[in-house]
Formats: sequence, structure tokens, C-alpha cells
Amino acid sequence: MYAERLTVPLRWWVQGTMLVASFWIAAVVAFPVHLAWVPSVIAVLVLALVAAGLATYGGARVAVTAHGTLVAGRAEVGLEHVGDVVSLDAEQTRLVAGRHADARAYLLLRPYLRRSVKVSITDPADPTPYWLVSCRRPEQLAAAVASARQLG
Repeated sequence: MYAERLTVPLRWWVQGTMLVASFWIAAVVAFPVHLAWVPSVIAVLVLALVAAGLATYGGARVAVTAHGTLVAGRAEVGLEHVGDVVSLDAEQTRLVAGRHADARAYLLLRPYLRRSVKVSITDPADPTPYWLVSCRRPEQLAAAVASARQLG
């Protein structure tokens, strides 16, 4: 089938670490010698929060399961309710997420992933007209949905 985590790029981890390190250095210099441990403890806690935030944001999963469902983040839809699946390049993604967007659409977008897949939802009971899902390999995701629908 298909499975992918939308992990944040390495540069985000480096930038987050360097941000905390910069504040730590400024605080260590400003604190008296006998309290120099305080900024270190705070820096470790803030670094843990930054790491948890990046891991959570980058933990979104996009998958086509063997059970016949499409998973995008917290949302799931059965493939029997999926219509057209179109892989979009960066410019098409920008337009569908912006100027041509429908406010009812489900969006799982990440700014560090420029390409996406537009998945039409055909369930009459679902007010969501389509999903717009960022991914690294949109052609493979679209092909996985198509082949899973043929199997199911």
C-alpha cells in the first residue's frame, strides 16, 4: 500500500536547537555565578518542548491501508467514498490551497512540502468536497489509492 510521515526537515531541528542555545547563552551570562544552573534547567525544559512540538507537527501520517481506508493526519475515509485523486505540483497546490480553495475542504498541508494530492470525496453525507493532502510522493499516493480501489 502506501505510508508516509510528514516529518519536519532537519533544518527545523537545527534552528530550534540554535534558538534555545542562543537564549541559554544570553541567560547564563546575565545570571549571577551562584544561579548559573537556573538557565540551564530552563533551557533543557524549553528544548524538550521544542522537540515535542516538532515531533508532533511532523508526526502526521498519510497512508492507504490494507483495510481500504485513506488516512491523512487524524482523518480517515473509506476508499468507497473517494472519487478522483489528482497529484498536484507546487503551483497547483498553491492555487487549490489559496485562490481556488473551498472552505469546507479538509486540509493537511505542511509548508515544507510543496506538492500535494487532491482527493475528491463522494460520500453524500459528508459535507467535505475534497481533501488536500501534502506529501513527498503525490504520484505514488494517487497510484496507491487507485490500485487499492481496484482491489477492494
